[in-house]
Amino acid sequence: MQGSGGARVKSPLLPRSPALLLMKRPLDELRHHRVGAVKAARIYSNVVSPPVIFAVLGLVIALWERPFWPGLIWAAVYGFTISLLPILFVLYLLKTGRIRELHMSNTRERHLPYAIAVLCAALLFAILTLFDGPQTLRCLAIFNMIELAALGIINVYWLISMHATGVMATMVIVWLVFGWQASLVVLPFVISVSWVRLYLKRHTPAQVAAGLALGVASVLMLTPFGCF
Repeated sequence: MQGSGGARVKSPLLPRSPALLLMKRPLDELRHHRVGAVKAARIYSNVVSPPVIFAVLGLVIALWERPFWPGLIWAAVYGFTISLLPILFVLYLLKTGRIRELHMSNTRERHLPYAIAVLCAALLFAILTLFDGPQTLRCLAIFNMIELAALGIINVYWLISMHATGVMATMVIVWLVFGWQASLVVLPFVISVSWVRLYLKRHTPAQVAAGLALGVASVLMLTPFGCF
């Protein structure tokens, strides 16, 4: 901008345009945007989420270690404690207005849900230990405690992708327990979940990459202690 004497005058700071603000807003945050591809991506992200993934993994491991009916019972205990209880708590927070939306893009809203999830994992480990539950399921409960605690601590400073962490950890666990061929079944989910989180603008590439790395590290750190 030029002044009357030809000197350059700094322009006043202008407010950001709605378009620029929208670029940083998750695509599915506003209800009227949840149509077409955005709606499909949101549904996929909700279905292939860490609680669902680990409930399925717990079922597979329990049935692999124990006969059908005892395995099914232990899978139900695992799924209820690790998956359903934390989900019910988040839904309670949502219903009572303590969090703004289900995915909790505001990191401050995630502190209490992470703490409750860690306590649920600790409770599960105690139950599995006291009642002689499947050994690999005990390892999975320990992993859940470590992973959720790490996510909670990182979340204080930075938004990391819990979806990426969960799906990548699942692939590594399946590889260690059932072999690399079986882990290839999980690979498409690793790729698709990561892409969906980026597409919805729920995370940056760095946040997804960090989640993937945490998923690998949190599993491998348990292997020297005889897990997986």
